[in-house]
Formats: sequence, structure tokens, C-alpha cells
Amino acid sequence: GARNRLVSMRNEISRCFGVVQVQIEQRQALLTLWMDSLRPLLGDQAPELESVQGACQQVLVACEHVRAKPAAAQPATSLRMAEETLAAARHRLVSALPTWGANAPSTQPIPTESLATADSTLAFARHQFNNATQAYNDALMQFPTWVIAGLFGFRAAGTL
Repeated sequence: GARNRLVSMRNEISRCFGVVQVQIEQRQALLTLWMDSLRPLLGDQAPELESVQGACQQVLVACEHVRAKPAAAQPATSLRMAEETLAAARHRLVSALPTWGANAPSTQPIPTESLATADSTLAFARHQFNNATQAYNDALMQFPTWVIAGLFGFRAAGTL
């Protein structure tokens, strides 16, 4: 029974990560549109734009590693670090954007509200994943489950 419970909880982690992955892909699509709309407006701030693109690629690669093993700690840590790198790159890009005020160009980039909504939805999905991971990790620490976990090779999962 304890082994079956752990397997069920590990499957829940995989299910929750599927939702996280979908949200990451949707946010990546919005980021690509946003960066494409900013490219003609930036000119000399191209390094910041390239930094965001590189960070987006890191997130996608890390996401694929987590997809292969959603309950493993190291891939989750890699994805969390890639997300932090992307957040920092986005912040640098937003800081580099000129403020136009009344002289705004006719081609405005996509609204940052869309990105904020995507970030919020991703945060909620990540929260659900972390809750499932925490429940699994808590179950691993309970007696007699920790004995069964050791026998069958269950390891603690990483959070995002």
C-alpha cells in the first residue's frame, strides 16, 4: 500500500508538471511575440534582447529535462535556475526600454499585461507542482513509508 501511494503521488507530480510545461510554452510564445515587436524599436539595446532569447532557450531545455524525470531534484533545480536567469534578463530588457510618453511610436509592442497574466498563470501551475512535490516528499519521511521508499529507490523530488 505504501509503495502504491508513493507511485500515485509521483504520478501526480508528473501530471502537475504537464500543466507547468504547457504554461511555460504559452509564456514562451508570448515572449517571442513581445521580443519581435520590440526588435525594431530597440536598435542599440540588442544585447538585452539576445540575453532574453538565450534565457528562453535555457528554460525550454531545462523544461525538457524535467519532463523526462519530473520527480527528480536536479532537473527541477536546473529549471528553477533557468527561470531566475530569464526573469533577470527580462528585467534588464525592460529597464533598457526607452520611455516614450506622448511621442510613442505607432507600432506598440504587445501589452505587458499579457505577459503578466501568463506569468501569473505559470506561478499558479508551479505552486500546484510544488504542493504535489511537498506532499510526496512528506510521505517519503513517514514511517513505515521511508523503509519502503528506500527498498524501491524512491528519492525526494525537487521543487520549482
